Parts: sequence; structure tokens; C-alpha cells
Amino acid sequence: MATAAVPGLSPTAVSSAPDDPADFDSALLLDAEGKRWRVRSPRHAEASTRLETEFLVLRAFAPAIRAELPFLMPTVAGTVRQQDLTTFVYSHLQGTTRTVEELTAGPQELAREIGTALAAIHDLPRALVSNADLPSYTPNEFRQRRLNELDMAATTGKIPALLLRRWEHAMEDVSLWRFNPCVVHGDLHEDNLLVEDHRVTAVTGWTDLRIGDPADDLAWLVASNEHEFVDAVVKHYTAKRRDAPDNHLLRRAALSAEFALAQYLVKGIAAADADMIAEAEGMLSTLADDIAEYGGQPISVEPLPPAQPASPPTGQAPAAPGLVDAPAATDISEAMPAVHVMPIPVDVTPIPVEVTPIPVEVAPIPADGENAEGSSHQPSGQDASKSARNDDVAEDAGPSDHAEANGPHDEAQEEAPAPKPSGADTSTVALTVVDAKTT
Repeated sequence: MATAAVPGLSPTAVSSAPDDPADFDSALLLDAEGKRWRVRSPRHAEASTRLETEFLVLRAFAPAIRAELPFLMPTVAGTVRQQDLTTFVYSHLQGTTRTVEELTAGPQELAREIGTALAAIHDLPRALVSNADLPSYTPNEFRQRRLNELDMAATTGKIPALLLRRWEHAMEDVSLWRFNPCVVHGDLHEDNLLVEDHRVTAVTGWTDLRIGDPADDLAWLVASNEHEFVDAVVKHYTAKRRDAPDNHLLRRAALSAEFALAQYLVKGIAAADADMIAEAEGMLSTLADDIAEYGGQPISVEPLPPAQPASPPTGQAPAAPGLVDAPAATDISEAMPAVHVMPIPVDVTPIPVEVTPIPVEVAPIPADGENAEGSSHQPSGQDASKSARNDDVAEDAGPSDHAEANGPHDEAQEEAPAPKPSGADTSTVALTVVDAKTT
């Protein structure tokens, strides 16, 4: 592929080159003239698109801009396309890559070099990005983008709850995201730095250039946990920047370093790469255990509120003041309130009730056989039966009782005392109503 991309190239030796193994296959070539070349071949369409974007970015760096940088940048020597993937061949740059441990164990001179390189990238003119039609984010847009990525990671069900809560709290802490956007490399880490004699000779991997959060370019350093080296880099970085960095730069860098593990997991799931998924899950579990034991690096300005207690098993309610647990045999999801019932004593003392007699006016009943006008007639139907009953009563009761039953002595009925209420009935007064007989 290299010979097809660069006519006349005759490789005589080849060796592997460090790169992102999930996205690229890389190699270093040595030709017959002793010149070195770097080859990057994408593994999937998205990685190929990133290389094509980098090609546009490198073309945007005019010679005048490159001359002001304290390091060299790659130059594309040729490309070759195979189906949907494009392989790029770059001219070789002096220097070699170092591991994070080798970099952080280096002298203060190397820390100064890294800080100076970072400052030079972040001070690049913003028109470089806008003219190339590359992404540009405001602080709030960048924060919202992170929240969207967090939601996507949460749907995998593989992120420890402790990390989800920690990251969500930091991303919703608005005071953390007050920074001045600038040009950001976007994929800066140890594999994209070439070092020689404690000096940064070149910076590679310009596939994610954008305007965004400068903290992203420091995430790989903060993840090393070498605080002295990180402080030295930030000291020189601050001294070289034209704009003063914000106070929460390292907090967001620590958040970016942690969240990169979730992004790696999502990428592995999208690629259906079982090895990537297992590796990401292992790193996430280790991170969660470290934070649970030691607290982790501070990433948010506002303190994280204490976690709520774990939910009780199904069928068992949490204990609370004033509540008692339901019996184990019952299927009750909430505790039963403790109620103390006091019996109300019954007052059996009769309540005195003053009863006012109701005056009743009773008209005398005419004698049998007389009508209202004094004339007699033979009763018929119901009236006849009533008369017969009245006669029987008169015969049994005698003259005196008959007189009392039919005579005009209603004063006795009017003056009869009302019945007294019983002791058990304390709410109403029982009255006896006598129906008046009508003709």
C-alpha cells in the first residue's frame, strides 16, 4: 500500500508503530535511501473519516503557522484507497514515543517542553478551525455534549452506579464549566508526542482538532496521578499561555480522564469487540473501587451529596421513626403506622332535657248515629265497623269508662307529662303521639 501511495518508494525494512489499536494499523518503513515513513491504515469507516479530516487539518496549517510552533507537524506524502478505507503515508518525523511512566519520570526540562507545546496548541488562531469547517463548542454546548454521552454510556448497564452518580453531579455543576474555549488538539496523549533528548520534537494525531475545552488535552497527564510532574507542566503551560487558564482546569481534566473509560466501553460495544468490552469493564470496576476506598481526585466544585441508603429487599420496608415493621408473613411494601387506641368512657348519666308540652286541641267526637248537623243515619262500610267497635268498648268499660272515652275531658290528655328519656338514650327525647280519631 505504501508503494502505491508514494510512487518510487522502495521499503527495505518495516517495524510496528504505536497507535490506537482499535482504530488503526500503523507501521514505520525504511527505504533504500535510509529515509523513514509512517503508514496509518484505518480499520473501519469511522477511522478512515478521521484520517481524511486530519489531512484537511494539516493542509490548513500554512507554512507561516508551522514556523511559529515549537514542534514539527506531519506532512502527508500520499494516500491510497481500498474500497471505503483510505491509507495515509506520512513523511517521517524525528523522535520517538515514550510511555507515560517514562515521561513523568523525566526531568523538569521535559515538563517545561510539554507545557510549552500545550500552550502553543491552545493559542493557535481560532480561524484555523472555523475556516476548515471543524467542530466548535461553547462551554454549555460542550457540557451538554458530555451529558448526552453519559446517557448513552448509562444505557449499556455496565457503568458502576458510583461512577454514574459522580460524573452526573460534576457535569451538572455549572460553575465547573466556566472557561474560555480555545483550539484543542482533541486526541493528545503519549503516543502522539515524539521526544528526543528531553525535548518534544513533534506532535502527531491531528484527527480531532476543534474549538472546545482545553482540559481535554491534559486528561492523559492527570490520569497518571504524578502530581508533581503535572504541577510542573501546568506551571509552564500557564506561563506560556496568552490567556490565563481557568481555576477548574485540572478538575475537568480529571473528569475527562475518568469518563474516557466509559467512552472506550461504548466504542467497544459499537464495534462488538469482546476484548475491548472486557478491558473497559475491568478498568471501570477498578476505578470505582479506588474512588470508594480513597475518594478519588476532586472533579466537581460543589461537594457531592451523600449517597442514599441502598433499597431494602422486596417485601421489606425501611425502618423509620414512628413506624413498625409489617409482619413477615404479609406482603406489605410499606410499614404500618403504630397507633395507640384509647377507649372513650361512656357517660351513662342521663342528660336533663326540658320538654315543652305541645298543646293539642281535640274536637269532641259526635255520638253514634249523629252527623255534624244533629240528624241520624245508618252508617255503612268502614264507618259501620267503627261504630260497632265503639259500642263494644262502651259495653265493656261501663258508664264511667265510656264517658271518659267519649266525653269532652281532653284537659287530662293536654296536661299529661311527657315520658322521661331512658338512661341509655342520651341524644333524643321520645314523644308519644296520639292519633286523633276522625269521622
